[in-house]
Amino acid sequence: MIALNASGLAARLWRHTVAGGLSICMVMLGAQAAHAQLRVDISGVGATQYPIAIADFEGSSGGTSIGEVIRADLTRSGQFRLINATGARLNLQSTVSYGDWQARGADYLAFGSITQSGDQYIVSYKLVDSIRKSELDAVSFNGTEAEMRRVAHQIADRIYEKITGIRGVFSTRIAYVLHTSNGYELQIADADGQNPQVMLRSKHSIISPAWSPDGSKLAYVSFESNKPVIYVQTLRTGQRIPIANYKGNNSSPAWSPDGSKLAVVLSRDGISQIYTINSDGSDLRRVMRSPLIDTEPRFTPDGKSLVFTSDRGGNPQIYKVALGSSNAQRLTFSGSYNISPRPSPDGNQLVYVTRRNSAFRIAIMDLNSGTEQLLTSGPDDQSPSFAPNGMQVLYSSVQGGRSVLAVTSTDGRVKQTLSALSGQVREPTWGPFTN
Repeated sequence: MIALNASGLAARLWRHTVAGGLSICMVMLGAQAAHAQLRVDISGVGATQYPIAIADFEGSSGGTSIGEVIRADLTRSGQFRLINATGARLNLQSTVSYGDWQARGADYLAFGSITQSGDQYIVSYKLVDSIRKSELDAVSFNGTEAEMRRVAHQIADRIYEKITGIRGVFSTRIAYVLHTSNGYELQIADADGQNPQVMLRSKHSIISPAWSPDGSKLAYVSFESNKPVIYVQTLRTGQRIPIANYKGNNSSPAWSPDGSKLAVVLSRDGISQIYTINSDGSDLRRVMRSPLIDTEPRFTPDGKSLVFTSDRGGNPQIYKVALGSSNAQRLTFSGSYNISPRPSPDGNQLVYVTRRNSAFRIAIMDLNSGTEQLLTSGPDDQSPSFAPNGMQVLYSSVQGGRSVLAVTSTDGRVKQTLSALSGQVREPTWGPFTN
């Protein structure tokens, strides 16, 4: 058996299976606002920091908030050093004094304006390089007042990509489970933890949420029927279907890259084994046969293989198997306990949970060289998930006796803590790019 710790999969399944009581589950038809916002604390800076000034957007009371969101996004990345732009009155027709901004220490400057037409706002922005005295980007967005935060995230994404060459993730979303005294909530939120919305409430546990590749659905495990059952839920409508409700445990859903099927773990034959199943619950197929537990599968980005956790070698370690083959290759050799593998979006790295000196920490491995780096210090860090651009890792962490969401850069230099005002936050997963 895989001797997972108390927050690990096997222990959770056991604990929830024996828990008594009735389950009341409410599907939210259309997301509803959650009661707890998240607070963000940031530490560390990136190896390279780009000095940039973000002026408040002119023309509306919403201008200040647009600038604030952009500044907060870039700060959270750890890759930008903000130059004070207080008092700068710039709009799209302004002539930029490149020398003045160079003197302030800003290599880059972003500014813009907001105009209103009825209930629609037009947000226009420019990004300039003060060193090369050139314009890098200029674009406009339309949206309602309620969509202004989303627009700000989109502008931050463009700034990030124009300067670093890497696509930004500020307008993506995260999903996680919030455990309160009233039960469990499956929530989605912006990548900065704001605008949380409840997709599902239940008196019994919800675990293992997994985004579909297009971001329109979530698969997860619910214990509402006093056993673990895998559901797929459409976020826009709230409609959900059970896709795996076999005898025993149904757990660990993971989408294929094309969204046509999922890898799941079933104990229908007495021991946890990996299967694939179509996203509508049809065409169940066993991947391979193992005398011991195989669990926590994840597709590689090319869709041709699975990485997974198994105790087939005596201790829980991470393996890889090509679909259609029964020959699994062991990937982890450092330490006696490695679980919860997640491949990076480009397939070159693997992030996972490792136990070192009684602490559960997040580690990252270069799959080409086998080099491992410990990203966190514990004592109980779980459920790692790559950002869709591969630059950060989201995970749950126990800090001060509370379970919170945390983010680390993949080099371990920059860390964020997203703290809920109430409740225990766990089982995080970072959503995909959606456009």
